[in-house]
Amino acid sequence: MPWPSRKRDKGAVADKKEPGAKIAKTEETSDKEEEEKSSKPPAGSSKSGWKNWKKKESESGEESKITYCHWLLKSEPESRLEKGVDVKFSVDDLKAQPNQTTCWDGVRNYQARNFLRSMKLGQQAFFYHSNCKEPGIVALVKIVKEAYPDHTQFDQKDPHYDSTSRKENPKWSMVDVQFVRMTKRFIPLSEIKAHHLAHKADGGPLKDMMLFSRQRLSIQPLTQEEFDFVLSLEEEKPH
Repeated sequence: MPWPSRKRDKGAVADKKEPGAKIAKTEETSDKEEEEKSSKPPAGSSKSGWKNWKKKESESGEESKITYCHWLLKSEPESRLEKGVDVKFSVDDLKAQPNQTTCWDGVRNYQARNFLRSMKLGQQAFFYHSNCKEPGIVALVKIVKEAYPDHTQFDQKDPHYDSTSRKENPKWSMVDVQFVRMTKRFIPLSEIKAHHLAHKADGGPLKDMMLFSRQRLSIQPLTQEEFDFVLSLEEEKPH
């Protein structure tokens, strides 16, 4: 347990620069509003890249079903106490871990938990700094261990202890993630939102991005198309 409960799902607050945008590693507080049997991400296949998106769509003659094969993980880079524990965990904290790897614990929202359970070995995710002065994407990580019981649910000293969870049938899961690389530049939430709004109008790949429909979730799925487009932004000059 390298860092006590760093990736939070409870007690989230909106990103300071984006009203309604979810906070860092802390998930949203509405656990009880989500049913434990909330649906897993839809399956299917998708195309990649905005530049070739319309071309591929017209060539195929049909639109592919959406699949979630990448992720966005929110984490708080600035100190914040939760039940006396500092939940700060920046990308620099991840890089300082042994083998640059940590468990993504503390998720206490059923939908986010189901997303965790859907993650597959080797899948990549964006490391997103949230609940800070300027939220946005700072790095890439990969899943190096698929979902297993989150030990913090049984730790009475942990801010995310759950007295209703039983070891024989744990409610909450976590995965292990490993640092891959920093993005070539910081990709701010404001820039992603501008593309999202444009794509809602013209049918681009970010039109349905969950970052703007379920802002408070700290674990968010991405289609290949969404991932490719957002990653391509690192090659462009900031607006």
